[in-house]
Order: sequence, then C-alpha cells, then structure tokens
Amino acid sequence: MPCGHKHEEGHGSGHSHAPGDFGRAFAIGIALNLGYVILEGVFGILSGSLALLADAGHNLSDVLGLLLAWGANWLSRQGPSRRRTYGYKASSTLAALANAVLLLVAVGAIGWEAVRRLAEPEPVASGTVLWVATVGVVVNAGTAWLFMSGRKGDINIRGAFLHMAADAGLTVGVIVAALLMGWTGWLWLDPAVSLAIAAVILVGTWGLLRDSVNLAMAAVPPGIDPDEAKAWLASLPGVTEVHDLHIWAMGTTETALTAHLVREDGRADRDLLRRIQHEARERFGIAHPTVQLETPDAAQACALRPDHVV
Repeated sequence: MPCGHKHEEGHGSGHSHAPGDFGRAFAIGIALNLGYVILEGVFGILSGSLALLADAGHNLSDVLGLLLAWGANWLSRQGPSRRRTYGYKASSTLAALANAVLLLVAVGAIGWEAVRRLAEPEPVASGTVLWVATVGVVVNAGTAWLFMSGRKGDINIRGAFLHMAADAGLTVGVIVAALLMGWTGWLWLDPAVSLAIAAVILVGTWGLLRDSVNLAMAAVPPGIDPDEAKAWLASLPGVTEVHDLHIWAMGTTETALTAHLVREDGRADRDLLRRIQHEARERFGIAHPTVQLETPDAAQACALRPDHVV
C-alpha cells in the first residue's frame, strides 16, 4: 500500500454498548401523546384556545419525533451488511435532523397565528384549557419517565427524554395562563403564552438543528478536543508524527477515529494496539479507533499527508 500498513483495533470490547431496546417505552409514549394531541385539538377548537392548539401542534411534532427516534433506535441495532458496512448507525443522526426541521415548521405556524391573535384577541374557555393542560402535564412527565433510564447512554434517547420533560414544563405555562385569564379576563394572555411556547421550542430546536447538522457533516462530536486527541496519539511509544486524523460520530452512540501514525519501523505491536483501543475509549469515548502505521519514507510519499493535500 502506498501509505504504509493498516492496523485496526479488535472489535470485541472496543465498541460502546449497543443502544438499549426502548421499543415498549416508545410504543407507550407514542400512544399517550397521540391520544393527548387528539384531546388538545378537539378542545382547543371547542374552547377557542390558541395555546391549546399550539401545544397540540407541538405535541404532534413530538409524536412524529418519537416515531423517528424509535425507527432510528431500531435501525441502529441492526448489524452491518456488505453495502452498509457501518450498518444503520447514522439513522439516529438523520432522525434528529428531521425532528429539528419539523419543529421549526411548527414554530413558524404557531408564531404566525399568535401574532394574528394578539392583534385581534378572541374569547377562550379557560376552564377547559385548565383541565386539558393538566392532563398534558401527566402525559408528558410520564413519557419522560419512560426514557429516564437511557438518557445517559444514547443522545437519541436523551433527546426524547429532555424533549418530553421540557414539554411538561411548557404545559405548566398553559395552566398558568388559563388561571390568569380566569381571574383577569385578559384575552391577550392566550396568544402571549403561545409565543412564549414557540420561543422556547425555537431555542431548543436551534441547538438540535446545529448538532444534527454537525454530526451529519462528520464534524468532531461535542466533548472531544481534536488537538488533545492528536497530542495523545503523538505521545504513544515510537510515534514521531500523526496525520490524516479524523474523528466523527457513526451515530448517536458510537464515535470513530482514523489516523496515520509514523514510526521508524512502521510496525505496530500488540501492546500498542491494545493501548490505543483502551485509551481511546476511556479518555475520549471513542469506541472504533483505526490506525495506519507508516515508516518515515512511506509517510513522505503518502498522498494524505498535509504537504501533499491540496
């Protein structure tokens, strides 16, 4: 090979644990939230509450988001194939990106209608809003609880947990607006709360959109300093140079690293490979490191060395 010899870590213990099977949690969460969307939609129309309709739209996007996350969770558990050598690990990244787009569309629709309602306030049945929103707090908090155990091991599951927990908080805001409207008769509170809900969704969605786009573009995952990783590789016994270093997320549960390491003999011993495997996982959470060993002469001729890359 023109760039030396390639050595890859053993895959047994080097990979992170496979995504947990949250199929039952997704099924229950989707059923609960879909039922609540129907409840909010019907009584939002009957009561004339934009806050309820806005929250129904948001919860509908949650249902779609949970469906996408469920599908991605299932796909990421499937093994690799001849054509898809990494399997379907990246499906969770695509699900996050799709969720972000769906939420942005929902925010735009909510904001547009809320501004119109601020200009022309309409009467709202605050009592109906109150009890429907109370049901929502129970549904959202219960759904978040279903994903609580997996929130630390998979960003896809953590996203579902945080989203539903945030929704519980947002629905509390709808309850507060209903109480205040009942006491004061201020009709503008309903669209004002809708705008507040839209703003909170927008803030959370922007972070989700940014992170999912970065992952889709094979950027270095958050929490990993590429300079620190390069310095660590350069400090390994016998290594005189590191080039063509790449660190990217294969999905939401596994990170990969590839690099060319230059050693005088261009060889890798078993202890070096085991050390790379262990330290990549322990120091950086990288479960799939692959290194290519080169002699100095081979490195000079390597087309992927910085002075050869245009």
